[in-house]
Amino acid sequence: MEKGNHSEVTEFILSGLTDPPELQVPLFAVFLLIYGVTLVGNGGMILLIKIDPRLHTPMYFFLSNLSFCDLCFSSMISPKMLLNFVAEKKSISYTACAVQMNLSVFIDVECFLLAVMAYDRYVAICNPLLYTVTMSRQCCKWIVAGVYAVGFVDSMIHTCFIFRLSFCSSNIVNHFFCDISPLLVLSCSDTHINEIVMFIFMSCIIVGSLVTVFLSYVCIISTILQIRSAEGRFKAFSTCSFHLTVVVLFYRTQLFVYLRPTSSYSMDTDKVASVFYTLVIPMLNPFIYSLRNTEVKDALRRFSRGSTLALFCFSFA
Repeated sequence: MEKGNHSEVTEFILSGLTDPPELQVPLFAVFLLIYGVTLVGNGGMILLIKIDPRLHTPMYFFLSNLSFCDLCFSSMISPKMLLNFVAEKKSISYTACAVQMNLSVFIDVECFLLAVMAYDRYVAICNPLLYTVTMSRQCCKWIVAGVYAVGFVDSMIHTCFIFRLSFCSSNIVNHFFCDISPLLVLSCSDTHINEIVMFIFMSCIIVGSLVTVFLSYVCIISTILQIRSAEGRFKAFSTCSFHLTVVVLFYRTQLFVYLRPTSSYSMDTDKVASVFYTLVIPMLNPFIYSLRNTEVKDALRRFSRGSTLALFCFSFA
């Protein structure tokens, strides 16, 4: 980026979620708890999938990557947000703001992973005989590598387009982290190109992923309805229900936040939606997948029994 393309801004001020001082400490406690649960839940899911051989399948390989994304994305937002609840000056450097925005790669990766997981369920239910060939370990690794590569390129494009703008009127970002929409509102440059680029890229990513999910589940439901056994239909539906829950929660906020014009941007509604997809959903995901998934619950029981036995033996050693 050339020096003349933007003003000499060295830092931004994050306004945070709310202004009243009496709410800062209670909010700090609430979001510290949310972040702690996110770390334990997603970290535990990654560990459980890693150590249990019965979970070494494509579905759980993608799930471990989803947990990794949630862990990284929440860690990108939460520490600075928690610090600003108790800090007098809620500032973030120009460079740190750019880095924070660039790490939005994990939003794109999560979109793609949810689509890939839907396709994985489609192959498993509709073409079970070809499942091991279609979703081989090597193929899954290449898919995940491609997902991260596309996400990184997209986030770099958005970051470069945003930080070539001039911020000459104010450096106060009306948000709790450096996101695209509040920075576009803050800029005194012509943001028309940025809005077009953001809309096109996010439309391709979000709508493309949604179409993949939709078509996959149309085929899945059609196949399940042909199963004569009620128990078989229930078992097939149960393997997909937790994924559909996560899809609905995640894509609703993404469509609301990113696929609307800047002219309709509202600080309060955008902050609430952002809290939901950056902090709440990453906390809920491991519980949705574990509480409604028999294989994960069985693996957790085996892990708990093994840990208890190891602790018992160690205490008498």
